[in-house]
Amino acid sequence: MGEVRYDATEGVATITLAAPERRNALSVEMSRELIDAARTAESDADVGAVVITGGAHFCAGAVRSVLAETGKDPVEDTAYRDLETVYSAFTTIGTLDVPTIAAVRGAAVGAGLNLALSTDLRVVSRSARLLPGFAQIGIHPGGGHLHLLHRVAGREAAAAMGLFGEEVDGTRAVDLGIAWSAHEDPDVEGAARAVAARAAVDPDLARRVLRSFRRETAPGGLAWDSAVEVEHSPQMWSLRRKHGA
Repeated sequence: MGEVRYDATEGVATITLAAPERRNALSVEMSRELIDAARTAESDADVGAVVITGGAHFCAGAVRSVLAETGKDPVEDTAYRDLETVYSAFTTIGTLDVPTIAAVRGAAVGAGLNLALSTDLRVVSRSARLLPGFAQIGIHPGGGHLHLLHRVAGREAAAAMGLFGEEVDGTRAVDLGIAWSAHEDPDVEGAARAVAARAAVDPDLARRVLRSFRRETAPGGLAWDSAVEVEHSPQMWSLRRKHGA
């Protein structure tokens, strides 16, 4: 893989965006590589968690040329599909059948923020910069950005960021519930892997819990009695596995 590195160790797959010269802005090819890496992790039954990272700069959004080409003719087939591929990078991560964590240092902007928000959990640098960035370049949010903000942070934070372009640092992101924990820059990836390792101990269980988690925490949520039903079958499976003959 050219601009995406993949490593799987002790049940944790680490996917690293590796185009520092453009702060990991997503090109079409890089998006395809990210999708391939995600599917590699998903297809490995020994992987119980995935960490997405970009090193010093998480992701500066989509490369401007993709947006520019789409802007010239939004219904032209190639341009439309290229932007769709960039969207697929984070929608694939968001629907992966393995728990996912974003380890965010530097900036997560636009599509890069979408990528971070699409994961199940975020571990960030205190100095990380989380910002929509769409209004700054004069375009409407895309890729379900407002939905992702609202799903993770609630209406007030989604309005501040999505409507008014407010920027949030890592410490504030934790206060708002956008991230789980904030650390000094050098410690972010290690902290994310430490959390991931807890799920990676038992990949099969982690994947089954994930399915219940996503069903029960989907927008609108579930009534308690429905949640009981959702959890019943996979819990019976786990109990039989643990105590059965």
